[in-house]
Amino acid sequence: MQTTAPTFPRLLLAHAEARPEAPAVREKDLGIWQTWTWNAVAQEVREMACGLASLGFKAFDNLAIVGANRPHLYMAVLAAQSLRGVPVPLYQDAVASEMVFMLNDAGIEFVIVEDQEQVDKLLECRELQQAQEGREGQSSGIRHIIYDDPKGLRHYDQPGLMSYEQLRELGRAFDKVNAGYYDRAVASGEATDVGVILYTSGTTGRPKGVCQTHASFIAAGRGGVETDKLGPGDNIMSYLPMAWVGDHLFSVAQWLVGGFTLNCPESAETVMNDMREIGPSYYFGPPRTFEGLLTAVSIRMEDAAAPKRWLYAKFMALAQRVGADILNGAPVSTGDRVMYSLGNLLIYGPLRNVLGMSRIRVAYTAGAAIGPDLFRFYRSIGVNLKQFYGQTETCAYVCLQQDGKVKLQTVGTAAPGIELKIADDGEVLVRGVSVLKEYYKRPDATAEVLDANGYFHTGDAGVLDSEGHLRIIDRAKDVGKLNGPAGTCMGAIFAPNYIENKLKFFPQIKEAVCFGNGRDEVCAFINIDFEAVGNWAERRGLAYGGYVDLAGKPEVLTLVAECIAKVNADLAAEDGMGETQIARFLVLHKELDPDDDELTRTRKVRRGFIAEKYAVLVDALYGGKTEQYIETQVKFEDGRTGAVSATLKINDARTFPIVKAAA
Repeated sequence: MQTTAPTFPRLLLAHAEARPEAPAVREKDLGIWQTWTWNAVAQEVREMACGLASLGFKAFDNLAIVGANRPHLYMAVLAAQSLRGVPVPLYQDAVASEMVFMLNDAGIEFVIVEDQEQVDKLLECRELQQAQEGREGQSSGIRHIIYDDPKGLRHYDQPGLMSYEQLRELGRAFDKVNAGYYDRAVASGEATDVGVILYTSGTTGRPKGVCQTHASFIAAGRGGVETDKLGPGDNIMSYLPMAWVGDHLFSVAQWLVGGFTLNCPESAETVMNDMREIGPSYYFGPPRTFEGLLTAVSIRMEDAAAPKRWLYAKFMALAQRVGADILNGAPVSTGDRVMYSLGNLLIYGPLRNVLGMSRIRVAYTAGAAIGPDLFRFYRSIGVNLKQFYGQTETCAYVCLQQDGKVKLQTVGTAAPGIELKIADDGEVLVRGVSVLKEYYKRPDATAEVLDANGYFHTGDAGVLDSEGHLRIIDRAKDVGKLNGPAGTCMGAIFAPNYIENKLKFFPQIKEAVCFGNGRDEVCAFINIDFEAVGNWAERRGLAYGGYVDLAGKPEVLTLVAECIAKVNADLAAEDGMGETQIARFLVLHKELDPDDDELTRTRKVRRGFIAEKYAVLVDALYGGKTEQYIETQVKFEDGRTGAVSATLKINDARTFPIVKAAA
């Protein structure tokens, strides 16, 4: 039965009818911003959908999409949905051996990619599928690969390969011969149809395909749009992976619900410059993005003249003290307000401009817990940074922070249409409009996370305060306890992610992994930020020959030790956290890398894998050793493998007496 409930293609057509000449999408290409109106987007989506139909793509087929944030790839999402098909965005930095699993799992026959790099990867995937077919008797695989950018592909003649323009040409011919086909297909779509399959990051095993309906993502998009009063006058920069649930929420669902303008950067390297040109009013990113921006600022300030560094330090101290209160509308003395206004003129305003955030009205972070220090920094300089909380299985939509009700330690209250409950064991349970329909072809996995009452089990441990604000402690599986006196089980609660986020606030520390569950003390692996520490070393005339050499310098170990001491001082003063101070640490000889399976594609730490892979280093930390030799296999971008070896120094950290809470 046909429904009039919204689907994404019907939302697109509504915008094209109501505001045909308004800007829908922009892309910077060769230094020039190109604009598509809502009418132009609707027309290209129609041609693309009809082109796919002419090749045999039909309702409930899956279409893989691989590439950076490009207008035509977002249009491909809508083209598949227009035919009641399902888009399946995949991470463009995944290697072929990873990608082929998801292509096989989703039964992909049609793929739309960005450029030659992705064409080469998909052709390699097809070869892997054909090799598997010989072993396993498979009869399906990639049949059609459509590419957007033709550069370097002139002499490619592999079967099923065609350009985006050729697809549109097929679509125009098909539409002419099959009048009404496209309109009937769009009209036949149901809000309860699966609108997208997004694969989980695979932190604990093989990725699973999360099936989300049009209705779920539209409800999630509407909740955010109404909370922050977003509309056609707003601009957003789309620069994060299309396969990430956060991008699908902001750059597809909210875009089509709110009708604002989507802006695609020229490249990943030009995002900050492109942001300064566009001046987005709405921004989002995971904590690692905000950490990276702060690192870039810190490097620039270290290179500044002494008077500028003094001025920056003076006004940033003021901002840390009163900036967040001013943004929240809390009482602040007249003198502090006057000084903050002067700081806004001299420091905060120019700093927001450097970050591309001069016109930001609201910014969000999600995808992982953000450290309260980092959160406070952005709010203190006048960036209305807020947190939202969710998972791929909830359209990234569970909690939202509302203006005037932002708490540094929480992720906000339940979003519109969402119910929250804390289980007896502390796990956060979610029920409502954004919860997944199912895992693709995995009823067993679906039953594990959806209970009989419709609650999704998030796997996160959390608490609700008296005002209904949710505080996430850590992943439930990662929360543990230190050993108590004489090895008893009465030790302090150990939440590694909380400590790691405090460490990553320092620009010199890019990644950290803490251990302590079932142990007498906390120990840590540290990854230095090569750019920030390299800049620091060069200004001091400290020569180095690469990451391994720099990471092992005694001066760098002292620098890291100072950062850890500051974290330990904070932990000593926090109620219940003093016992979790870091006792010993080492600086790893290599950066943790998704290609080496140490991080997920969303750069979440695969804690169990790291503990097993580097067991010799964990044992050395807890065994009292002062150094440990290790050799580690690594994968290079071109698929080759190699080894990195070093003798790592193991360091004792400075700890502090625990400050007892007042009675």
